[in-house]
Amino acid sequence: MPEVMLNGARIHYEERGQGPETIVFSHGLLWSGRMFRAQVAALSDRYRCVTFDFRGQGESAVTADGYDMDTLTQDAAELIAALGLAPCHFAGLSMGGFVGMRLAARRPDLIRSLILMETSADPEPQENIPQYRRLLAVARWVGLRPVAGRVMPIMFGATFMRDPGRAEERREWQGYMAANNRVGVIRATEGVITRKPIYDELGAITLPTLIIIGDEDVATTPDHSARMRDAIEGAQLVRIPRAGHTSSVEEPEAVTVAIKAFLAGLPRR
Repeated sequence: MPEVMLNGARIHYEERGQGPETIVFSHGLLWSGRMFRAQVAALSDRYRCVTFDFRGQGESAVTADGYDMDTLTQDAAELIAALGLAPCHFAGLSMGGFVGMRLAARRPDLIRSLILMETSADPEPQENIPQYRRLLAVARWVGLRPVAGRVMPIMFGATFMRDPGRAEERREWQGYMAANNRVGVIRATEGVITRKPIYDELGAITLPTLIIIGDEDVATTPDHSARMRDAIEGAQLVRIPRAGHTSSVEEPEAVTVAIKAFLAGLPRR
């Protein structure tokens, strides 16, 4: 499996397609680059598509520290440099979006455009933190498997969760969640719920930006997306019907269509 050592961590990545431009996909908490497999399949005929797993998640190494958003941003910057991906289109979902905003504001030399999905520039809402703490307390002792069923309605919208025709998909993704390394996920979750806001830096983002939000997202509600759109000059906002916090999986075609339209509208280099 392809991997690279950077910033003190062994990072797993996957690459598909050989187009003249590159899209880097940055996953959300509890998942991996796997969550973008539909978008990679649809876009790799014209773009070089790269997915990677953050430290402590997916196939990447569990490290003793470095799970704060600034360190994860440095990880992503070093990955882009090490693989010769700059300037790339950077697509981040949830936690991946936290990193994407920091990259766009601080390292615009690495990024050509920014795609933000189901994410927020604000700190974790205080009312959410106690439930995450309770889940972490269980996970510390027995892992994620006993609590995965309780997390699924946070990660996926009501339409996906209730559709009898998608029961096998739900089992598949719950299995992926439960298979996470217990220590890595605990550390990654701490990094997410204690993150600092990035809202005050959004004015520094001058790159073309697309914001995607599922209209059933309960983890990052649509008002956060509108707030980011208003702070980033020229940002576009697309709402995805019937999608929750994992829109790339729940409504893959609609997300892919939005990304394709956005990229097609960018000026050619």
